[in-house]
Amino acid sequence: MPSANVYNVTEWPVGNPLEDIGAVINSIIADIRRRQATADVNDAGKPGAVIYIPPGDFRLRTQVRIDISFLRIFGSGHGFTSSSIRFNTPANELQQWHEVWPGGSRVLVDLPAGIEKTDADRAAFLVERSGSPRISSVEFADFCIDGMHFSSETDDAENSYRNGKTGIHIASANDSFRITGMGIVYLEHGIVSHHADAATIDNNFIAECGSCVEFRGMGQASKVSNNLIGAGYHGYSIYAENFGGLLVAGNNVFPRGRSSIEFSGVARSSISGNRFHSFYPGMLVFSGSCSENLVSSNHFFRDREPWAPMLRYDNGLDDRFGLLHLNGNGNSVIANHISESIDVRFVKPTGEKPVIIRIASGSGNYVANNHIVATTEAVRSSDAPNSAAFATQVDAILATKNLTSLDVVAVLVDAQSSQNIVLDSGSDAQVLLDRAANAFRATPVIGQSEALGRN
Repeated sequence: MPSANVYNVTEWPVGNPLEDIGAVINSIIADIRRRQATADVNDAGKPGAVIYIPPGDFRLRTQVRIDISFLRIFGSGHGFTSSSIRFNTPANELQQWHEVWPGGSRVLVDLPAGIEKTDADRAAFLVERSGSPRISSVEFADFCIDGMHFSSETDDAENSYRNGKTGIHIASANDSFRITGMGIVYLEHGIVSHHADAATIDNNFIAECGSCVEFRGMGQASKVSNNLIGAGYHGYSIYAENFGGLLVAGNNVFPRGRSSIEFSGVARSSISGNRFHSFYPGMLVFSGSCSENLVSSNHFFRDREPWAPMLRYDNGLDDRFGLLHLNGNGNSVIANHISESIDVRFVKPTGEKPVIIRIASGSGNYVANNHIVATTEAVRSSDAPNSAAFATQVDAILATKNLTSLDVVAVLVDAQSSQNIVLDSGSDAQVLLDRAANAFRATPVIGQSEALGRN
């Protein structure tokens, strides 16, 4: 029989979901709260509900406020398509496009401007509840949250990654949240979660956002896995602070984020089996003091932005910062493949060697068996704005012919860091460290192994 706990936004009698889906969902949540008012009746009481968003375009003019557990909001398709390509395509060419905007079950974030006091005020979906227990088991699945436009005072507003909008903002301590199958696009912040425990962010498409996934406050025992992610040049693709037991695995992280992944004060967490691509140094950053984390079996690839509309932007870091920049103790960086391919003309500062792995502070870090491939080739860029952007970027990734070796510092251990072990991650000439304060074994160089063996 039909359940009273299953809702469809297009069938709810209060409000118009096409004009303001936020007001409709808030009305549904109020109904759930009214009907499920008793916490314990015959070993039950508050089972929660599901809210279905069918395919269509639903404008959100009222923030959705969630303060109940066991709520699932879901749709029938993440509907992602590139807004960045669209906004960099001439109007006459757009007339030939099959579709222009994201689709699927699409929520258009159109909150009125000028009301915000905090970051949470500009979120499409705000999850917040005080008291005990923590709010639990809220799920978002299979729909699109679209910020529609970026805005700034520059002449290139749609490439600014700024609009003050957030897709999902979880403001209070939470347990066992799930965000799966979502499409999240053109928001300054895609997902922000404070004090998360046992969170799952899996199989989403979160791209062309200022920052994509941010764990704030503190948290534990969560995972970011199997996502397609890409932030803007001043934001994070994946960020976590004061976290323990975070698993980041199986993600494909696109370029253009200020960092592909950044940890601050994170301990005993794992970054494994990901593919990271960046146009800038600082792909992976451990800031503050990060301890006993494992970075293993990832592919890191850094090249230069090949698409003309975005050539003017970068993250402000120079190549001495390192592709992997570590602060902290007892971290392991093991068996990663790291590729850097960049024309020497674009190395900053001019004449310097790019640094691949830099241990800036801390002790007891273990860097071993990393394969570093550093090459240079004259860069080809394209000013073609639309489908050619795809071809331009793929061509850049696939460019492996006519490459020559690029002289790099494979591992740099700063003077304030000691008691580290660096093994087989660079030749004798490529690793810079105090050998009295750190342990080092060089990667053998072809043609030198026999001579070294006789000495």
